[in-house]
Amino acid sequence: MADIDRLNEVIEPEAQALGFELVRVKMMPSEAGDGGMALQIMAEDPATGQLIIDQCAALSRRVSDRIDELEEQGEVLVEGAYHLEVSSPGIDRPLTRPKDFANWAGHEAKIAMDKGFDGQRNYKGELKGIEGDLVVIEDAKAGEVKLDRKLIHSAKLVLTDALIAATQPLDTSGADDIEEEKADD
Repeated sequence: MADIDRLNEVIEPEAQALGFELVRVKMMPSEAGDGGMALQIMAEDPATGQLIIDQCAALSRRVSDRIDELEEQGEVLVEGAYHLEVSSPGIDRPLTRPKDFANWAGHEAKIAMDKGFDGQRNYKGELKGIEGDLVVIEDAKAGEVKLDRKLIHSAKLVLTDALIAATQPLDTSGADDIEEEKADD
């Protein structure tokens, strides 16, 4: 379907050229309702921890142009039709990079381990941080646990009042510029 490592190699320089940091690249079912797939790119402006609409659009154009260029050269990065979705990580953001686990220590997180993991697969509690490659979480059931980051299937922050209070307000620049068009009947 798609080589995520190769997609990261292609997309990360495009994000960096705009001053953004790549948070996650993932293939997933599209929300367009057509049964297709979506190439989801989450990135952030390090100054704000988010992307505003204009920044998402700029990154989308750069990535789309770069993928088209590589495909014209014969490299197929994603087989079949797909939608390109570029977004900000949001408040209850995924935790993917070592710095995410360090920066969001003290907040509640949910961690799901890979299917082959030996032991409890799901953890929820206060994120304590990261020690080397071990993510530390104070799980409600298991107590303090150290998990190998390479064996984590997914990790994300849990939306809490404390998280909302600690998160910068979202910038709504450009939101009033969105116009809806009615289809001709």
